[in-house]
Amino acid sequence: MSFRTLALAGVCLAHALPLAATQDLPQLAYEKFTLPNGLQVILHEDRSVPLVAVNVWYHVGSADELPGRTGFAHLFEHVMFMGSENVPVGQFDVWMESAGGSSNGSTTEDRTNYYEDVPSNALPLTLWLEADRMGWLLPTLDQEKLDLQREVVKNERLENFDNRPYGRATETILAALFPSDHPYSWTVIGSMDDLSAASLDDVKAFFRKWYAPNNATLVIAGDFERDETKAWVEKYFGAIPRGPAIERRASVPAPRIQRDTFLLLEDRVQLPRVYYAWGSPKAFAPGDAEFDLIRQILVGGKDSRLYKRLVYDLQIAADVSGFQSGQRLDGIFQLQFTAKPGHEPTELAAVVDEEIARLVAGGVTDRELEAARNGYMARLLDRMSSVNGKSEELAYYDYFLGEPNSLRADADRYLRVKPADLQNLARVLFARPKVVLTVVPEGDTSLLVPGGRR
Repeated sequence: MSFRTLALAGVCLAHALPLAATQDLPQLAYEKFTLPNGLQVILHEDRSVPLVAVNVWYHVGSADELPGRTGFAHLFEHVMFMGSENVPVGQFDVWMESAGGSSNGSTTEDRTNYYEDVPSNALPLTLWLEADRMGWLLPTLDQEKLDLQREVVKNERLENFDNRPYGRATETILAALFPSDHPYSWTVIGSMDDLSAASLDDVKAFFRKWYAPNNATLVIAGDFERDETKAWVEKYFGAIPRGPAIERRASVPAPRIQRDTFLLLEDRVQLPRVYYAWGSPKAFAPGDAEFDLIRQILVGGKDSRLYKRLVYDLQIAADVSGFQSGQRLDGIFQLQFTAKPGHEPTELAAVVDEEIARLVAGGVTDRELEAARNGYMARLLDRMSSVNGKSEELAYYDYFLGEPNSLRADADRYLRVKPADLQNLARVLFARPKVVLTVVPEGDTSLLVPGGRR
């Protein structure tokens, strides 16, 4: 799944940061302006090292696709590296590496981004390369390039979904949790049939609509001269024509499940695994931060409740994990746990249900909440440790909140939570219908969590 999840940083902030002191967090000072063609530009100066991060966010992801036309956003993540009018095939990466830089891209449900980390003196080259593929990719996009990258993406799907242990679980959960017309009911990578059916005209139309300067944000963070950089941005990006006006979807259908839904998936795995998934708040909506803290308390590390019960004390699980993933239009709260050899999913599910009931009835302790918040603060500060991380956060906050410098406001959501808040919201979340998916070794259908079906 491509939902935005936060990796644990290898630091401990217990008692290191006063929980009420968001003023101790770094400010992300910036300048923001918009070119006449609609391109939003955010500049953040950081002279600590002679490096610059360039991060282009196109405001398009898999949620902007249509049923039967899925996977286009991720497909374009690959196509954008196939050369443009002034950049021959393969030369984008060659020129980047020759300048001492690196480049990559990523796609989520809500956006696609392309980013480079380069020495300061390579900034004009980097901006020119990004502008050339934003404005002049289509003249060089032909059937051969599309077919080549289509096969790359299809192989990626085979590797990461169809042929990977537990790889089809996400797709199964999304289709069960959301109605078919919900933009999060399919995976970012799309279906194999849709990828195969995509025509060159379909793909070009997708680019014309979404890959325009008025649907993009350019973030430049690091060691640069402001006036000189603004001149480069205007020179390279200013001539790109504005695209059509975009009417963005503002709401989504409600989750369709009315009661707990139990599913079975046979897979080429050795150990059974159980997933619990609920619909949850979208990004920055009330409850988003609280449910992330609940996740941390339940499965967020070796001191979490389910890790201690299932892995340490009872030794019936090989691992536990989960996430609260609030996106632009909706969210998912998910827990997953894998049985150890000799133990069945029903054993694990019973303990999980017991711990959830205990949290709802008794709430959380002050110590648990403090540890969960400190874990969040560690991850937040870890993301600020590089100019690339800062460029990503500036783009993220700007896209979701309209204010690039929202680091302290984001942290404050977590720091103001009280134990009673978590208990009250846990009662709401865990009373909702959920999807329970049991993934079992092929042929072991007796391992299904009770109440399930194939």
